[in-house]
Amino acid sequence: MKKIAFLFPGQGSQYVGMGKDIFENFPYVKEIFEQVDEVCKKSISRLCFEGPIEDLTLTENLQPAITAVSLACLSVIKAHGINPYVSAGHSLGEYSALVSAEVISSYDALRLVQKRGELMHKQSMKRPGGMVAIIGLSIEEVQEVVEKAKSYGIISVANHNTEEQIVITGEEKPLSEAVKIVKEKKAKAIPLKVSGAWHCELMNEAATQFREFIKEIRFERPTSKIIFNATAKEEEDPEKIKELMVRQLISPVRWYDSMRKMINDGVDIFVEIGPKKVLSGLLKKIDKKVSVYNVEDSETLRRFLDNIL
Repeated sequence: MKKIAFLFPGQGSQYVGMGKDIFENFPYVKEIFEQVDEVCKKSISRLCFEGPIEDLTLTENLQPAITAVSLACLSVIKAHGINPYVSAGHSLGEYSALVSAEVISSYDALRLVQKRGELMHKQSMKRPGGMVAIIGLSIEEVQEVVEKAKSYGIISVANHNTEEQIVITGEEKPLSEAVKIVKEKKAKAIPLKVSGAWHCELMNEAATQFREFIKEIRFERPTSKIIFNATAKEEEDPEKIKELMVRQLISPVRWYDSMRKMINDGVDIFVEIGPKKVLSGLLKKIDKKVSVYNVEDSETLRRFLDNIL
């Protein structure tokens, strides 16, 4: 029996037209797009299909939009009888992974990401910051850079994506100081087009408010494995999973460790479910030999099914 990993992308994988082909070719996914429009009290589905990109990219719209598209693609894969051995999602994508492992319903995932996007947006207005991708340094070297820059304000590691692709996050002053140090080390520092400093203590207030909201949502024990961003480990207890989802707002995304864990666990096939191929690209940098597909429309679905079934 092949071990299949379902991976779900986060913010940054959006484009106008995402989900439209799946929506038009598989009528049963219509319910997911109706749910997202109902939860958000606006036509998120229209933003996915028609844009404009400026409105789609606003955090409070983007989080439910990407989640709806990923969940639509997931429902089509599951309708073809394919289920995951393990699931993981990058930051926002972790909510689709929870649905994949049957911890929460699609509707509750959309409710959670709508609230998460709203709280993160509000907090980014109150406590602004940014994010910078660092290419060419190890995690230990980046942590040293962060420690040096901490005297200028709040800064931390946000995402450990591949061995030497790491994102830092925080206030403007310590970030610019970190960039100087990175350049002195002859590595690359690329400012990211984001509207806030995600995955650091600038989001503390959002995390506190989110903890109150998540209490209301019913979580079940996973029916298949799920690897969590904050720990790069599995968890089965529903209450502990809730706390991990809160912690995720202020903790680094340990993506590299999560992917290495899956590879070491003997996962044969990885499939990125949702818009674009961001995670597929990262995975190929982690291990060139892995078998990886993406499913975002009927053409990529057919290619995946032809190779799997």
